[in-house]
Amino acid sequence: MHKLSIQKFFQFLLVILITSASSYAQQSREGQLIQSYQAEQNKKKKFSRLMALGEYYKINNINKADSIRHIILKESRNFEDSIRFNALFFSAEISEKNGNLEEYFRTIVSCQPFLNKLISSDDVQFKIYRHLGYYHSSMQEIETADFYLRMAEKIARKIKDNKKLSESYAYLSRNFMVSNEKDSALYYSNKAIRSARRIKDKSVLSKAFNTQAEVYSFFGQIELSVAKNQISLQMAEEANNVHLMAQFNRELGKSQELILNLDAAEDYFRTSLSFAKQIQDRRQMALAYTSLAEVQLDRAQYSQAIKNANLSIKLLTELHDLNGLGETHNILGMVYNEQDIYNLASSNFNQALVYYESTSNKEKIAGVYHNVGTVFKEQGKYKNALNYLNRSIEIREQYGAQNQIYHTYRTIADVYKDINNTEKSLEYMELYLNYLDSNTTLQSATKIAELNESYRSEQRERLINSQADSIQRQQQERTLTATKLENSQLRNNFQMYIIVAFLIIIVLAGIIIFYRWNQTKIKQQQREAEMSQTLLRTQMNPHFVFNAMSVIQSYIYEHDTVNSSKFLVNFSRLMRLILENSPKEYISINTEIEILQKYLEMQKLRFEDRFEFDIIASDELFDESAIIPPMITQPFIENAIEHGQLHTIDGGFISVEFSKQDDMLIISIIDNGIGRKGSRANKKSSAHKSMAMDITSQRIENLNKKYKTGGSLLVEDYNKELETGTKVLISLPYAIENNPTT
Repeated sequence: MHKLSIQKFFQFLLVILITSASSYAQQSREGQLIQSYQAEQNKKKKFSRLMALGEYYKINNINKADSIRHIILKESRNFEDSIRFNALFFSAEISEKNGNLEEYFRTIVSCQPFLNKLISSDDVQFKIYRHLGYYHSSMQEIETADFYLRMAEKIARKIKDNKKLSESYAYLSRNFMVSNEKDSALYYSNKAIRSARRIKDKSVLSKAFNTQAEVYSFFGQIELSVAKNQISLQMAEEANNVHLMAQFNRELGKSQELILNLDAAEDYFRTSLSFAKQIQDRRQMALAYTSLAEVQLDRAQYSQAIKNANLSIKLLTELHDLNGLGETHNILGMVYNEQDIYNLASSNFNQALVYYESTSNKEKIAGVYHNVGTVFKEQGKYKNALNYLNRSIEIREQYGAQNQIYHTYRTIADVYKDINNTEKSLEYMELYLNYLDSNTTLQSATKIAELNESYRSEQRERLINSQADSIQRQQQERTLTATKLENSQLRNNFQMYIIVAFLIIIVLAGIIIFYRWNQTKIKQQQREAEMSQTLLRTQMNPHFVFNAMSVIQSYIYEHDTVNSSKFLVNFSRLMRLILENSPKEYISINTEIEILQKYLEMQKLRFEDRFEFDIIASDELFDESAIIPPMITQPFIENAIEHGQLHTIDGGFISVEFSKQDDMLIISIIDNGIGRKGSRANKKSSAHKSMAMDITSQRIENLNKKYKTGGSLLVEDYNKELETGTKVLISLPYAIENNPTT
């Protein structure tokens, strides 16, 4: 007990040191990234800052990374394929860390089209192939997985990237492992380690050793698995990778639990929980709670086991981690089975099966079938027990760790014993004894305990050395600081004069810049005001007003009260709209269309329906509440009617269309009038058209200067062969309500 208490103390002290050493640096780095993101104005660079923040959270705070990934996905839709892929892949990685394999696999499969879109990017090609390999391996599609992983390996070799090469070998090793090819699995795990040794990143090396530990564990070589995982944990600590430290501590704890070293197992699980909480890794927290529940099950502490299992289920349900939920419900079933509460045991085992079947986790399904068979045995339902136990053996013979079969052999032997079938009982007991090497197991347990003690001793030595190095560094820093203070005092006066002079220059430069900026702004406002007045005079064309009043008068003389009333109502509404909206910088698309509608209806009524008109706007403009400079289209429509002489053309028409193209608002005005050539003979028409063109060109130029955009105006013949009709294309910066610069 004394030795165990010392181990706990040093383990706790190590966690505190790692946490405190990185806490300040993390807060400082996070603040810098957030400040950089908020200050950036360029949209593309701003998104890049957001991705950098996401990558930081992926290592240091997985919960925060999860909270911003939907923002990253939404913002990425405005950029090119490479950026959209990075955002999608980031989301997939967070889903994998959260244990939501359903969403992770769905996202990875949806990345496949990028293989053709981004064929020149080796990094993109590698990521998709590697993760598709993992997906198919998890689905027990071994050959397909091998194909994709070989493609990933080929790319890693081509670009001579040892990190990617180590990753490819690690997943090839896992693929051979799940197909029960031990030699190939170990061969590729060794290649993963050799490739990882060629780079400085200790996290990559720790993952490679962890892969080998996983292979040894799968094939029942627990002692070797523990030794490799201890190396993995040491590498993770040197890299200060808290996520991996949480994972490897939990895996080492499970090895200790397997040999019933429950105190050591609990220490590892609680250390894992502490690291998981540090980076808000809710999945690792949940799995640590599940592991603690399993230890408490072994100690017959059933109420505590149920409490921790329920804590785990709450977190795993939020994360949609189906494998984790399957494991936790399986343990809950075992807890209730030990208490002879068979209905709750069966309910939890069935729930575990539902989760495991949804992820096609054959190995875990076999384990649950074994437990269900045990429940039926305890209830005396021997036929059902044998059914589930035999199904467990069938699955394990095809998938999973075959060394686990001997547990089921023993249980079947007990079932046949209970039903007095001595021959069958002896047959399965013989299979159990042939498979089980109790002496080897005992030796492994002893060696694992020795390995654990050795690792703890090394850990204490590293902690003492780390403290000694820290004290030495502090002394050196104090000496260096004193020297710097002495030197700085000699420079203080000189620096002060330089700083004062520099500040005076900055203040003077600021005053000059502000003065010039203010003058430029005043001139800009004056120009806009002049343009607004010119526009208003243009819209309130005296000829148009005179003609309108003449039309109303003629209707009155002819006692046509219906048309005179209709004309007068439209005219009154149009004048109100023009007077209300001319002074504004922007109006809604709805208002602009209403002005055009009223104007064209009056003109059509005036010319006795001798032409038709059509106004079209895409739904996207209304959905996004698009806005437009007021009455920028009306002068061209007036030109089309008055000087294009639409009322003299058989089948005359005018069409106005609003649409969005590449962050620009495109306005198309088409008429089939006499065209520019036909109207040149009329000097008055030519002068009026020129004025409309000049006014609109100046307005677009002002918008381009003000918002740094590329608006334009283009006028050409509608029928280029006959030189009749006119087509006007106006391109304006796309703007929406409450954000005119978008």
